[in-house]
Amino acid sequence: MLNKLRLKTNSGPNVNGVSPVIGFSTSELIAQESFMKTLHLEQKRTERSRRRFVLMLLASRSLLMARGKRGPFEKVLCALSHSTRETDAKGWYRDGSVVGVIFTEIAPAEGRSVANALLTKISAALSDTLSSEEIKQISLSCHIFPEDWHEQGPGSAAASTPYPDLLRDSDPKRLAMLVKTCMDIVGSLFALALFSPLLIAIAAAIKLTSKGPILFRQQRVGQYGHKFTFLKFRSMYTANNPAIHEEYVKRLIAGTAGSAQPPGQQQSVYKLTDDPRITSVGRFLRRTSLDELPQFLNVLMGEMSLVGPRPPIPYEVDCYDIWHKRRLLAVKPGITGLWQVKGRSRTKFDEMVRLDLQYGQSWSLWLDVKILLQTPRAMLMGDGAY
Repeated sequence: MLNKLRLKTNSGPNVNGVSPVIGFSTSELIAQESFMKTLHLEQKRTERSRRRFVLMLLASRSLLMARGKRGPFEKVLCALSHSTRETDAKGWYRDGSVVGVIFTEIAPAEGRSVANALLTKISAALSDTLSSEEIKQISLSCHIFPEDWHEQGPGSAAASTPYPDLLRDSDPKRLAMLVKTCMDIVGSLFALALFSPLLIAIAAAIKLTSKGPILFRQQRVGQYGHKFTFLKFRSMYTANNPAIHEEYVKRLIAGTAGSAQPPGQQQSVYKLTDDPRITSVGRFLRRTSLDELPQFLNVLMGEMSLVGPRPPIPYEVDCYDIWHKRRLLAVKPGITGLWQVKGRSRTKFDEMVRLDLQYGQSWSLWLDVKILLQTPRAMLMGDGAY
């Protein structure tokens, strides 16, 4: 498999742990900012070409900071030189602590096998140049884009996936994001206090009109693929079959929802319009979006924001195209957003994703304020809500 990558090997002796041949110098490592931009471009290219790439991360703050003519850092560079191609981008994923290498142009079916082969080859190269004690100080991992980004959340430097850290570190609006977080906390506390009588009334109506819990809990996918428990007022009968919605969502994302209707009457709305699982009280709550009020608790817990993309259900993400997944990256999911104030469920799925991407690219505090001001009107009108 690695033959297809045409991995470069260097000429010259390779003395075990003593006198490595330096394949490339420290100065050839791309600076962190430039490396992250290269990574971002590769992600964009993959979304168009569908040819995967593998990001290899080598983390060891103690070894990578210990630079010298024949020190551990130079030995690591030597091992990488023996295991990579000249065309592979090599640079700082984390300045001074994590080196990254991007292996590009990998066919979809070969991603995992290439990643495993790379780990084996680079581990062997490191073993040839480093002592056993130095090997213990290294964490080595390979991540396939786009498969890996939503399967594991960002953790340690070497275990984090390509998407999360790229966007987190390259975001020039960190101060504004901090203000957004403060707005979320203050706004959700204010909303819970303001609507407390309404919350009690809705809870009583749900409890008196149908059996089951007041709150509906469901696993949703948040920013960077983190899963969390999503809260809503229960609007459906208990013990209902979710398969009807799962099948509908699959057809919706594929662009076939509503295709069975007569020409000129087809709909491709984001929600089922005549869902038999919904209670009479639930139908009113959904049309007015009052079923969303408990999500202010999700905002307080830091899982959501007041404004952002809607958090999808895991089986929805499983049907996503590569470019669809970008809607979960720039910001946290929100209670309201561009989709909610510009058509809601009347909007086709791809159009909804484009609105979310537009929000992520043009996000500002003022945009959040404008969306929040438009949300009450969208709730009262109930246009596109089901």
